[in-house]
Amino acid sequence: MSEPHNTHIHISSLSKIYDEHNVHALVKVELKIAAGEFVALTGPSGCGKSTLLNIVAGIDKPSSGAVYLGTTNITALNDKQITERRRDKIGFVFQFFNLLSTLSVFENASLPLALAGKYSSAEIRKRTEVILEQVGLSQRLDFFPSQLSGGEMQRVAIARALVHKPELIVADEPTGNLDSETGEQILKLFKDLCEAGGHTTLMATHSSEAAAYAGRIIRMKDGKILEEVRK
Repeated sequence: MSEPHNTHIHISSLSKIYDEHNVHALVKVELKIAAGEFVALTGPSGCGKSTLLNIVAGIDKPSSGAVYLGTTNITALNDKQITERRRDKIGFVFQFFNLLSTLSVFENASLPLALAGKYSSAEIRKRTEVILEQVGLSQRLDFFPSQLSGGEMQRVAIARALVHKPELIVADEPTGNLDSETGEQILKLFKDLCEAGGHTTLMATHSSEAAAYAGRIIRMKDGKILEEVRK
C-alpha cells in the first residue's frame, strides 16, 4: 500500500484478541490515513470495524501492534496520557448521541471546552455559539435533549465533537439511530463541517449509503481489511 501524503494515522500490524472467548477481532491490520482524509470502515457485524475505531481513539488497547497519531504511539501511552489526548485531540460522534439529559444544548456542546479547564467563559460561549450556528441550532441553545428530535440531538453531538477543534473525528454508526432522510442530512452536514475544518475523520458504518460520503472506503471481514476503494 502506498503511503498517503502527510500521514496522520499509521496503524501497524494491529491485532486484538479477546481472551475470554479467544475471539480474534483484529488480525495484523495495516492502514495509513492522511491528514484531513475522511475514511469509512464498512463490513458486517463482528468484522472488527468498531474494535479498530476504539483502538485508534484510545478507548481500547490492542493485543499487539501499534497506532501512531502523527509521531505519537498512542498504544504506548499510560491511562492519564491517553485520557488527555482524547480530551484535547479527538472528537467523538456515536449512534446513541450520549447527551446529558440534565444539560442544555449549549451546555452539552460546550462540555469539551469546560472539561479542558483552559478556556475563559467568554471564549467557551463564543466557540460554542459559532459551532451550534454551523449545525443549525442557534435557536435551540437553551433546549434540553428531551425537547429535540433525533436529528437535532445528533447535531448537538456533532457540535460537541467539533467545538474543541480536534485533530481526529471518530464516528461510530453516526446515523444508525436516524431515519434515512435525517441520516442523509446529518452525513452531508458532517462531511461539510469536516472538510471545512480539515479534520481527519474515521467512521464505522454498516450502511453503504453512509460510506459513500467518505473519500475512501475500507471494507473489513473477520478482523482483516479485504479491500479499499478511493473515490
